[in-house]
Amino acid sequence: MWNNRELQRKIEEWLQEDIGFGDITTMSTIPADEGGVGILYAKEAGMIAGLPVAGQVFATVDPSLRFQPAVEEGALVEKGQRIAEVSGSVRSILSGERLALNLLQRLSGIATRTHAYVQAVAGTKARVVDTRKTTPGLRFLEKYAVRVGGGHNHRFALYDAVMIKDNHIKGAGGITQAVAAARRAIPHTMTIEVETESLAQVEEALQAGADIIMLDNMPLAMMKQAVELIGGRAVVEASGGVTLETIRAIAETGVDVISVGALTHSVRALDISLDLNQRKR
Repeated sequence: MWNNRELQRKIEEWLQEDIGFGDITTMSTIPADEGGVGILYAKEAGMIAGLPVAGQVFATVDPSLRFQPAVEEGALVEKGQRIAEVSGSVRSILSGERLALNLLQRLSGIATRTHAYVQAVAGTKARVVDTRKTTPGLRFLEKYAVRVGGGHNHRFALYDAVMIKDNHIKGAGGITQAVAAARRAIPHTMTIEVETESLAQVEEALQAGADIIMLDNMPLAMMKQAVELIGGRAVVEASGGVTLETIRAIAETGVDVISVGALTHSVRALDISLDLNQRKR
């Protein structure tokens, strides 16, 4: 799922950013011995992702806090539905509230949007994948949320696959030269993807031995021709300006993969709130 040590390091960093030397409002208004229960609930319908992350935030603030999800990770919830509760020190609950909600809302927004895109291509062979257009520092969590939403991950970063884009092609002197140079440099277990914008480039990428051919911002008619030209000799990926309104038609051209930057780069957080509904000493 993710590296727990890395997540813990990030959470501590984020809490330091938010709390700093102390939550002055909470410490000055809430008695140290005040106990209570905070209810997390959805203020709109959507898919929930990030419950384990929220739980780890509260546990980092105060290991004595008890975080109990009321739904499964990846659950579709309705407006007003209870998502989880956290009980224990009110001071601790309020100090961890914002970070826990920020992460839960962001990840749930990504899962919700991904689910909509996946549903839009249901019945086709197309796989919906993310991109590297993620929030710096949050990539591992945002890509996790894509998986919760039913999508798949593209390469994680620059180090785990070769993707030859237009500027690489220009710098190398052509697709053929770029693919040949990459093939000499990488291990046999690594794939090479080439971004193409025309049928001529598709043909060149095929002849060069690309494993994956990206059809970048191609009109649907050209995309369908490209799929026929490739004929199963490489994985076909469609990319560029994909929306919920266009993705079904793209999938029906026969492509294998559709990459959607909008899953992460401009997603709207799902509206989730925390209400302190019980207080007891």
